[in-house]
Amino acid sequence: MSRPARATAKDVARASGVSQTTVSFVLNGAAGHVSEETRERVREAARTLGYVPNGSAQALRKGASRIVLLNIEGVPTGSSLGSYIRGLDAELASHDHVLLVLHGHLSSQALSDVAQAVSARAVIDLGDAGRADALVTDAETSLDAFSAQAEVPVRYLVERGHRHLANAMPDTPELQALAGLRERLIRQATRSAGLPDCPTLVLPTGLGAAAERLRAFRAEHPAVTAVLAYNDDLAFVTLAAMRHLRLRAPEDLAVIGFDDTPHGSLFSPALTSVHIDAEAIGRIAARKALGLPAPDATPEPARVIVRESA
Repeated sequence: MSRPARATAKDVARASGVSQTTVSFVLNGAAGHVSEETRERVREAARTLGYVPNGSAQALRKGASRIVLLNIEGVPTGSSLGSYIRGLDAELASHDHVLLVLHGHLSSQALSDVAQAVSARAVIDLGDAGRADALVTDAETSLDAFSAQAEVPVRYLVERGHRHLANAMPDTPELQALAGLRERLIRQATRSAGLPDCPTLVLPTGLGAAAERLRAFRAEHPAVTAVLAYNDDLAFVTLAAMRHLRLRAPEDLAVIGFDDTPHGSLFSPALTSVHIDAEAIGRIAARKALGLPAPDATPEPARVIVRESA
């Protein structure tokens, strides 16, 4: 037996003898210019027909749509970010919400303007967790989840006899929000492990410039035997600069990346990297953005994918 068709705003308009626009105004509480008699006629028709406004209209009446904004300005693309977005998108979709990803350069005001224009339910701003804006929902937690795994590669290197570690960071200003957080956490992890201070190697992406920077860094810090790179891309730059200087990994300098990109195994030497359960982190972020309890399942612990470079 077929289910009766659900009443629509068009049906309510026909039954009450008004336009669909008037029905929309009345049922969304914006009918200041409509007479009380007409309002009551529309409401009565809606009750008789069993009309229920759709979720989007209800959300807009409350001042929020079913859209969640994600700003990824300054966050390098890679396996972890892609998995995070997939988890975030899938969890939001399961609760009838839509994810809108922004990746251009946006000021705090511009981000706020976009959020207001679409009546965003929440904004997750990975571009700058330091923005003290009421629209930003738990961005710091997401950034921590990406970055707070610093103790995993530190412990791995210590177990292999390394005592003097360096932290390789990019020299691109747009990546400084997440890079700065990673740097602080790596320093904290090395201190907790009882290691000497962890100097920072800032590397440009050009091969020649990176090789010269690495040469100068090794002259200044000859005791360093291992480098923890900000991500896999910077680890590749480090390895390329080493090859340019005729240095071997891991014999002369061990290198470990972060992100476990698929092509890490194709590099020579194959890149040792840190893998995180970014999809689960994205699902947790989605539930927090919607004000829902965190899922029962927790993300898998970060782990080192052991290859040849460290």
